[in-house]
Amino acid sequence: MALMVVDGRLGPALAAAAERAEAALDRLLPSGDDAQSRLYEAMRYACLGGGKRLRAFLVIQSAALFHVAPRAADRVAASVEMLHAYSLVHDDLPAMDNDDLRRGKPSCHKAFDEATAILAGDALQARAFEVLAEPDTHPDPAVRCELVASLGQAAGARGMAGGQMIDLLAEAHKLTEAEVTRLQMLKTARLMTWCCEAGAILGKAPAPLRHALAGYGRDLGLAFQIADDILDELGTLEEIGKTPKKDAAAGKATLVSLLGLERARAQARMLAEQAVGHLDPFGPPADTLRDLVGFVVTRRT
Repeated sequence: MALMVVDGRLGPALAAAAERAEAALDRLLPSGDDAQSRLYEAMRYACLGGGKRLRAFLVIQSAALFHVAPRAADRVAASVEMLHAYSLVHDDLPAMDNDDLRRGKPSCHKAFDEATAILAGDALQARAFEVLAEPDTHPDPAVRCELVASLGQAAGARGMAGGQMIDLLAEAHKLTEAEVTRLQMLKTARLMTWCCEAGAILGKAPAPLRHALAGYGRDLGLAFQIADDILDELGTLEEIGKTPKKDAAAGKATLVSLLGLERARAQARMLAEQAVGHLDPFGPPADTLRDLVGFVVTRRT
């Protein structure tokens, strides 16, 4: 498989998904001039007008495989973007990764203040689950309950938050290759896996197809994180929209630091091949998801 976009379908699909997610976020995020208006402003600052919206794209594309209503897919896509934004707001705090830039603009705690950023992250996480639980997301309450429970697992102590805990500990403890892979599985790949599964949950897909999408999301997420680490090593602030070489400065081990650039790139390519293989049961309708794999491992932003 040539890991590249072989035609022009991926760019328009990414742009369309980003536009749909942005519109849903604008509609679903709170606004107003009441006593909480500063909190609303910080939530919207953290969520709107930036990012590649890859997680939203995965939700929308996986849902399309099962002919899910676009409005339902858009709500779930917005929900996961809220949860992702919360994680970035908290990751950037001085107590965590201590980064002043995010998506090419001041981090939320720099644009507002630390207390407001913490509350904005808290409120974004809460709103993400609230949206999933609302009847407009799906008429079947069992589907809504499964979305809520599975996202909680992906985001909690055995998922994204657990991965961040390992990441913080990595500043004082040199991780092995296996430990770094586990960190990346929890912190990055677990949420991407959920994004792919979410479409199958919305579509009440059979277990084999759901498992295939989960495998795709897992391997894509791991490849994405290796590419991110390579960008952190080689990219500029203008390209990546945040401070480069942060992990190296903090003494954190990554697969790039452990394996070297070429072996890390080879690992990303291997994971990309595996990700594409998981899509075999879906045939041509999954071609845009296949194209995404090439973009993820060769991106410069």
